[in-house]
Amino acid sequence: MDFERKIFAQMQQWKDSGMNRKKALLIKGLRQVGKTYIVKEFAKRNYENVVYIDFRAERSIRSAFADDFDIDTIILGISAHKNVPFVPGKTVIIFDEVQDCVDARSSVKYFVEDGRYDIIETGSLLGISGYNRNVGRGIPVGFEHILTMVPMDFEEFLWAKGVDDAILSAVRQSFEGRKKINGAIESAMIRHLREYICVGGMPEAVSTFLQNRNYNDVLAIQRNMLAQHRDDFGKYIDKDGNVQTDLKLKLLISTVFDSIPAQLAKEYKKFQYSSLGQNARSDRYRGAIQWLVEAGLVTPSHNLKLLATPLEGNKDPDAFKMFMSDSGLFVSMLDDGAAGSILDGNLGISKGAIYEQMAADFLHKMGRPLYYYRRDKDLAIDFITMYEGRPALLEVKSKDGRAKAARTILDRKEVYGVDRCIKVTESKLGESDNVLTVPQYMMYLLKDLRGSL
Repeated sequence: MDFERKIFAQMQQWKDSGMNRKKALLIKGLRQVGKTYIVKEFAKRNYENVVYIDFRAERSIRSAFADDFDIDTIILGISAHKNVPFVPGKTVIIFDEVQDCVDARSSVKYFVEDGRYDIIETGSLLGISGYNRNVGRGIPVGFEHILTMVPMDFEEFLWAKGVDDAILSAVRQSFEGRKKINGAIESAMIRHLREYICVGGMPEAVSTFLQNRNYNDVLAIQRNMLAQHRDDFGKYIDKDGNVQTDLKLKLLISTVFDSIPAQLAKEYKKFQYSSLGQNARSDRYRGAIQWLVEAGLVTPSHNLKLLATPLEGNKDPDAFKMFMSDSGLFVSMLDDGAAGSILDGNLGISKGAIYEQMAADFLHKMGRPLYYYRRDKDLAIDFITMYEGRPALLEVKSKDGRAKAARTILDRKEVYGVDRCIKVTESKLGESDNVLTVPQYMMYLLKDLRGSL
């Protein structure tokens, strides 16, 4: 199925602004987020001629980039494998899975300097330190415009479901005007959100759900995706250009990854190395955690030492929570009945973990780094983010109850320097005493607030 994706507008800006004449476009991100589809669709709409190369599937074509970076020689080598026209000024060359041919990525600088053809690259494991071990002739620093593609967010999920524009407009007007919303619309949005939490934003999972509304089929797709991601753990390219696996690193990555649901199920969700096994140490697993982050499968939320800007400068690198980058993939790691309970609204003791994962999903897909604040068990805030240029508390609650820790911080502005809280709940929209209460299904609209997320 064809889905509207927000990244398309950023890609269009790359071309319309003339940046395509100065830099190649690189789309990186988690495997299976829709990179190949979006670049092909973009190319079809913007170019007369499209040359598509999949370096994972077409290993023999890598030889076209093995010698000197003379563009005419490279084009001749590509033409030996593909009977496609190369028309200067009207042709885009797509390097798909470019991480598997580092010489092709190195050639980008020379394609840009030559100027006859536009280059679009995609890569799934490009951010992983050490993936290309002593291979290739350098990354084309300064010659790539890099965009990161993430799984579909809640708004894109609503578009995919075909939710009427009038409904989405009514939700937005309610949010912006802090006005009561129609009950039927509210009920529908709650249902959409529960479906999104379970299905997530991986395009194949969304497509499967929309075709038959059978969550068991969705679950099978998601778990197959996780199996494929696990197969990638520890992979790297050796000096001969072949894909290898560091088996020791693979085991460490698997241990960390499989622990995530249990880590989030704890009342205090800080990642604990002790849960990974007897005598587990941070220095042993730090590389495995970094691998998962760089691959885009997980996103960490770091505890802040101070509630002050810059938030990144005040994070504690050794105190963090670990969330999945997509809520649907997280739910698929739980027991088989978890999705049914979420869809029915019966979350039980897992409610806290699922709601925090949902909020992390929303924030991550907005492009926000994640932070939280905890001094002791009585002073803990789920997330810290920027609001109107200043740090703000973001609490995720099941009901519209009193957020004691948040109130403590707000009442002591002279100590903490924070005077705003966003409370995401199952309850109604409202605002009072420096607290903005936002229904969970409206959280995606926070990004549109002036100077906020």
